[in-house]
Amino acid sequence: MRVRRGVRMRLLDSLIFRALDRKARRLGAEFSQAADRPEDTQLRLLKTIVRRERNTGFGRDHKFSEIRTVADFRRQVPIGGYERLAPYIDRVLNGETEALFRRQSVLMFAMTSGTSAARKYIPVTRNSVDAHRKGWFLWALATYEGRQHLIFRPKFNFSGDDSECFAPSGVPCGSISGFTARMQSPLVRRTYCLPLAANKLHDTHAKYYLAWRVGLTRDVASWMSPNPSTHLALARFGDANKERLIRDVRDGTLAEQYALTSEMTRQVRHSLRPNPRRARELEAIVRRTGHLYPKDVWPNFGLLACWLGGPLTAYLRFFPEYFGDVPKRDLGLIASECRMTVPLEDDTPAGVLDLFGTFFEFVPVDEIDSPQPTVLLPHELQEGCDYYVLLTTSSGLYRYDIQDVVRCVGWHGRTPLIEFQHKGKHISSVTGEKLSEIQVSRAADAACERLRLRLASYAVAPCFEGSIPYYGLFVELDEVGDRWAGDRLASRIDEELRQANCEYDAKRASLRLGPLRLRPLPAGAWVEFDRKRLKKTGATAEQYKRPRLFAELDFAASMPTLRGVPVTAEMLPAAG
Repeated sequence: MRVRRGVRMRLLDSLIFRALDRKARRLGAEFSQAADRPEDTQLRLLKTIVRRERNTGFGRDHKFSEIRTVADFRRQVPIGGYERLAPYIDRVLNGETEALFRRQSVLMFAMTSGTSAARKYIPVTRNSVDAHRKGWFLWALATYEGRQHLIFRPKFNFSGDDSECFAPSGVPCGSISGFTARMQSPLVRRTYCLPLAANKLHDTHAKYYLAWRVGLTRDVASWMSPNPSTHLALARFGDANKERLIRDVRDGTLAEQYALTSEMTRQVRHSLRPNPRRARELEAIVRRTGHLYPKDVWPNFGLLACWLGGPLTAYLRFFPEYFGDVPKRDLGLIASECRMTVPLEDDTPAGVLDLFGTFFEFVPVDEIDSPQPTVLLPHELQEGCDYYVLLTTSSGLYRYDIQDVVRCVGWHGRTPLIEFQHKGKHISSVTGEKLSEIQVSRAADAACERLRLRLASYAVAPCFEGSIPYYGLFVELDEVGDRWAGDRLASRIDEELRQANCEYDAKRASLRLGPLRLRPLPAGAWVEFDRKRLKKTGATAEQYKRPRLFAELDFAASMPTLRGVPVTAEMLPAAG
């Protein structure tokens, strides 16, 4: 029976490969043609979206029926963020889909953190799903060229909960990654080590444990997760819990401290049988190396897929210790709103703009606050220049400022190669937390009110001193009284930020971010900082406003923080 089943699976894989090859050839040719004619491709997409949605609430309010050209579109629809679209999205949340979509049902709402306390809800329709899946197929087409043997090999692929809650209309709200995983072909899903039911796990350590527990009995060939900090946290978890994991592999048991449901265990039961032989192999690895690292556990490991650009490059220096010299492929600039790029090569964050699913516009960085900024189409960009990117999508977003700063680093045909630089001003995101200045200000105000403190001069900025980054609270020690009071304040601000920003809370819970810590400054430090900054920028004192949040990764090193002050135990991240 096993032999027959194996033969059937090989035949099935062969048929799938042939079908995928035909689709790949067709889509590859279409992609190449589009890259050579980006303006035509983008204009056709814009016309399709405007024509389809001209009789929606948004379309009527912005006179879509009068739009014939890009100039018309720009005249009728202003640039804006989520707040501009929120009234229409709220109507869709309550079941009035015609506010944004003509004869389209909303399949779900992708939830992501907002720059204020509110979360954003991005509608997901059949058209936007089709664009999303097409972008992923293009990514796979480029990534697996020359490494087809990895496609149907076991992999770690992390997805979120696609139904965390429900809109008033009854439509589920949650993670777009969980939704697309659920829609994936069962033949592809069977390569995932984590079962679909694991998407419901909100305890990060439980998800890490289940991934290792199942993965240790399979020949894992690749790990896929957007954030490189997830890869590091997962690798460290396995090593920190190696004795327990090896014992469970040997005995066929599961750790009881994790809330694993019967459905989760049912879906992976074939990987949970007692396996003394594998346990002995793992014990030999630990005796030889002292660790249980992925590079030793899975000798056929062939691909790490994650983001490689922007502030996240700080994590990559730790990869060789855990993964060895394995190829790394950027997943592309993707968000809940859409996919923006498709990387074509290993070990670079640059990717060609995905012209099929989104109409793109770009604003030079130094003009984003201008009342009449220069707005460019993809083929009009200049290599080496930085831009804010605006999105018009099938998800009901129009000229949407996602607050991403990107750089044009080259060309594929006549289509730009884009590389993510950082979130826009007043936003910091070292590991995907998208922390905004207004969130920091509100958290500090709430913390000071609770602790009955007054705080006039302070700033929060990312710090990289060890393997786990954190945010530092830069404040003159005299202003808060002493180190003990400063530590209490930092701890309280950290709690407030976790309540205000779901992404920050998730990164803290998974140990991808350490807790916010006090970085005490000597008296007069801010006066000197302001003097130098005014001199550098040429601004007047009357115009100057010191930010509450600095996103620059070198900010911490530039500040004269007091040294020799002991670090309290509460400030250190908990052990995995």
